[in-house]
Order: sequence, then C-alpha cells, then structure tokens
Amino acid sequence: MARHELIEMARDNIGHAQAGTIAQEADVFKVPASNYFDPDRFKLEIDKVFKRIPLMLAATAELPQPGDYKAMDVVGLPVLISRGGDGVARAFINSCSHRGAPIVKPGTGKARRFVCGYHAWSFDYKGNLVAVAAKEDFGEIDMAQYGLVPLPITERAGLIWVILDADSPVEMDAFLAGYDEMLGAFGLENWHLFEARTLKGPNWKIAYDGYLDLYHLPVLHRETFGEQMSNRALYYAWGPHQRVTSPSKQMIGLLEKPEDEWSSDVLSAGVWTIFPHISIASFRGGGRSIMLSQLFPGETPGESFTTQMYLMENEPTDEQRLEALQQFKLLEYVVQEEDYAIGLRQQKALESGARKHVLFGRNEGGGHRFHRWVDRILETSDQDLNALFRAGTPQDT
Repeated sequence: MARHELIEMARDNIGHAQAGTIAQEADVFKVPASNYFDPDRFKLEIDKVFKRIPLMLAATAELPQPGDYKAMDVVGLPVLISRGGDGVARAFINSCSHRGAPIVKPGTGKARRFVCGYHAWSFDYKGNLVAVAAKEDFGEIDMAQYGLVPLPITERAGLIWVILDADSPVEMDAFLAGYDEMLGAFGLENWHLFEARTLKGPNWKIAYDGYLDLYHLPVLHRETFGEQMSNRALYYAWGPHQRVTSPSKQMIGLLEKPEDEWSSDVLSAGVWTIFPHISIASFRGGGRSIMLSQLFPGETPGESFTTQMYLMENEPTDEQRLEALQQFKLLEYVVQEEDYAIGLRQQKALESGARKHVLFGRNEGGGHRFHRWVDRILETSDQDLNALFRAGTPQDT
C-alpha cells in the first residue's frame, strides 16, 4: 500500500516537472506575528499541543536491544523509555515513587533494573517496584501501588511515540492517519544510529516553518547547497503530517523503467515531517542516510532546541564513516549558521512589534496547514481530539 502511494506521488511529481507547475493554495495566508512570542500563546502550545498529543521521542535505533534505555526531559516532564527483557518498548515518568527524584539521568544506557540514586529503591523493566532499601526499617507499603507511572507508547516504522499525559484519550491510529505506513518504506527498524547532537534555535514554530519551506533553499543556502536548488514545493498530507518534495528531472527519469524497478530511495526522497516537531530528510553521506531532527520548545517563547540524529541504512565502513562525518558536519553548519541564525534574527525582529503578521504564499502550503493544525488543536477539547485527527486537514475558521 505504501509503495502504491509513493508511486502515485512520484507520478504527480513527474506531471508537475513536465508541465513546469506546482500545486498552489487558494490565497496568501496570514499568521499573527505575536504567535511567535506571546507568552500566553506559548503556554497554551506547551499544554495543549506538546503535553496532549503523541511526540516522537526516540528512534528504534537508539534502543535496539533489551535493556537499552533513553531518559530525557520533555517540556518539563522527565521521561524514561526502556526496552524490556521481552523486547517491548515502554515509557514511564522518570520519577521515583518514594520522593520523586529522577531515577535515571538524561541520556542513553543499558540496565536490567532501574535503581534510584537517592535511596536505592529499585524498579524492573515493567516499572514495578521490586525492592525497597532497608524495608524492615521503612515500614509497610503495598509495593504494587508504587511502581513507576506508565505513559502511552507506540513503536512503529522504527520510531517511538510517547504521550506525556498518562490518561490521554488520543488514539495513535487517528493521530497518524496512515502516515506510519508511509514512513515504514524507509525500513528504519534496522537502521544504524551514527551520531547525534543538540542545537539551540528560535521559537519552535519559526524553526519548524523552515523544515516545511523549500522557498528559501537557493537564497539562504546558496553558499552551501548551491543556487541550483529548486525553490518550488509539492506538499502531501496525512492528517497533520506532511511530506514536501520538489518537481524534479530525476523523477522524470523513472519513466525509463517499469514501475516495479523504481527505487525506494528515489521514491521516498524529500522531507517528511511528523507533527508537531519532527523532520526527516534524506542524504547520501556515507551511503543511504537520513537526518532526523527532533524539535522541542525551550523554556521561553523565543528559544527551542533540536536534537539531530544521523541514521544510516547500514553500519558504515571506515571510508563511509568519514563521508558521514563530513555530511553531518555540513548539516550542522547549514542549520545552526544559516537556518537558525536567521531564525533568531527573525525572532528579535518580530518581538519588536514592527509587524502585525507574517505571510505564507500560495506556494507555501505546508506552512498554511501546519499553523492551521496548531490553531485548531488549541481550540479542541481532549475528548474531541480523535475526531479532529480523523477529519483531515482543518480549514480556516
């Protein structure tokens, strides 16, 4: 099914490439400038977007083996993701049921059991409390009632989603809208994590706007990617998630072969975004690779941070490792010194109050849909979120 959809998108791309056209929105779209810096708006986005809907918090490649874990702070909540002895990934609030101290420091590692560093209370891979230090002195408690608090978690297509609300009613199938089947075309379950790093950036929406934007490529990145980069975009949506590609001559070349010989690598090219904070872009540094960018709001409206993971289809040889290092270094420069550098300047300019709104052109449909989704989610109650996701792309209200 996924390959069929990829082929249909390839044919759409080829048609536009041959005709010299792109699909366009009906009109130019306006977004209030204050949406990028207003503290009340920012708090709403944290509470109603990041704390209510599934977030892609880990790649399978980060914890591929039983006993592997990843601990991280996500918009103020300490989260622990672990792969148990049974191979199942689970997520918990990283807080000991004794005094609430985080059990594991942020980062990745391997453990058969999680032991709190404060008083040595111990938990197994299912989050059960299995040992209380000096239990005879502590007193009687029902240990079954003091395990770690589990969080909803789903692992699909080599990616792990977690919902920060332990009682969330959101259904993963409604939220993903079939997008996980498309992402499954990469086969990320068996990919290799080469390297990761974290960069600081502007407001999370300014940063995310850039991941959906090809319009800026030959201008902002003319010294790195080159002026020949196309600034024309085609957008495909599954609920709030989007893929962006550019009409390309490479796609036209597919017509020289039967469809069953069309390369999955070419068919899945472009940027795949997972709402509200993930970008997946394909590269060839060291062999077939992707850069998975994981974006989170910072502590204030004007800051964010992005963890970049370079994933490779195969474990690299020594020569491929050098190529991957060069590619990853270039991507760090492009994002930090070009995308985020101008984004931080944009942030200051908007905070000055000089502009009442910003514009997204008819050629920037990805931005239209992204901001409409943010607006609609802010307006939607918990019990109505599944219906919203099933309804498809929201329109202006």
